[in-house]
Amino acid sequence: METGLKHMAITNNSSNKLTNLDLSIQLSLSGLSFCILNKDSKTIIGLKELNFEKSLNPLELLDELKTLFDKEDVLKNHFNSVTIIHDNDLSALVPKPLFDKNHLADYLKFNSKILKTDFIAHDPILENNSINVYVPYVNINNYIYDKFGAFTFKHKSSVLIASILQIEKEATDTKVYVHVGFNHFEIIVTEKGKLTLYNTFSYNSKEDFIYYILFTAEQLNLNPETLNLVLLGDITENDTLYNIVYKYIRNVNFGNRYDNFKFVENPKSEYSNFPLLKSIS
Repeated sequence: METGLKHMAITNNSSNKLTNLDLSIQLSLSGLSFCILNKDSKTIIGLKELNFEKSLNPLELLDELKTLFDKEDVLKNHFNSVTIIHDNDLSALVPKPLFDKNHLADYLKFNSKILKTDFIAHDPILENNSINVYVPYVNINNYIYDKFGAFTFKHKSSVLIASILQIEKEATDTKVYVHVGFNHFEIIVTEKGKLTLYNTFSYNSKEDFIYYILFTAEQLNLNPETLNLVLLGDITENDTLYNIVYKYIRNVNFGNRYDNFKFVENPKSEYSNFPLLKSIS
């Protein structure tokens, strides 16, 4: 990861408050997406997703982002606020009572490959009194600051976990959420509205996909015949991933973002682009 963050830009810059438009961009080494919310009409006026042919490095990712800004007229607007969602597997959840900002690298070094020079950030997750420690794409943050001034950035897992816990806060059962990306997916397990597990996995085949789901269920002593599986993200009924899940797990359902806005052009489903749209709602 590139280092040398120019500014920690967490709050909105009042000089940007020229319009009623909010921009949110989600970035990973395998793709990027963005959405634009018109707050006056409560309407998503722009929503686009791009998957790369191969996994990029952070410098190549920045080039793709610059190209996007050059090509998309809707991104040439002035924005009231800008949010960046960093999507990678360089994150770790820490209970807030145990959190010490002087030991950020220690939380990551056991399950992530990080460099001594990496900049490490952290998000509070109020829904379960935890802190999400992660490595953002610092070159992306620098570019966004130069372009827009102050902005907000978060890790994708922070948005996923907080949003799912809000949905499940009154629940009395156990749910296994699977959020599907282009070549990776996240598993979030809740029990009676409380977070039991969060993890992320890379996959190259449907066999990889079901293996990690069943392995997670086994580790948590969850019976595939009785567990409640909820699918989010880039998956549809009767595609290869869905079919293999349904072959091994009896209770499979699709989730819902419960949007509080309209769309000029509808997304693929009511459960697609979940972290991106939740970050702007």
